[in-house]
Amino acid sequence: MSGPRRYSVVVAKDYLKFAAAHFIAYPGFREPLHGHNYQVSVRIEADLGPDGYVLDFGLVKRIAKALCEELDERVLVPEASDCLLVTRLADAVELTTESGDRFRFPLADVRLLPIAHSSAEELAAYLLGRLRDALRSEAGGRGLAALEVGVAEAPGQAAYCREAV
Repeated sequence: MSGPRRYSVVVAKDYLKFAAAHFIAYPGFREPLHGHNYQVSVRIEADLGPDGYVLDFGLVKRIAKALCEELDERVLVPEASDCLLVTRLADAVELTTESGDRFRFPLADVRLLPIAHSSAEELAAYLLGRLRDALRSEAGGRGLAALEVGVAEAPGQAAYCREAV
């Protein structure tokens, strides 16, 4: 006798990407400002619905693409950093590092994120939270079991965040 079946869908389209600048900083360390061409993937586990779907691919693609577009061609700033002073001005964002280095970016060029580090791992967790909230809002009572978001900084170099929901 076989056990209950588990279903999942994966969306990893070429257009689920964003180019962004960032630097990792933690007490005693800061890497130079640099950029990546990030690639995003999404895996959703859920019950099979009466319509034969786990979830409509179109919905997942639309939400993930919109999230990527929010980050595209921006400087990613981790507002919860323990070693960066982040100051939001009327038209700019200013960052001051532990060692006193200062960066000033036009406000429109920045995405302030509620994370401590702009690592691929924390970006995956951030995107997972946004995806989860959007799916709950738009997919209603579908039997979602787990979500996983992958963020690749380069081919063959990715971080994943998975959450049971």
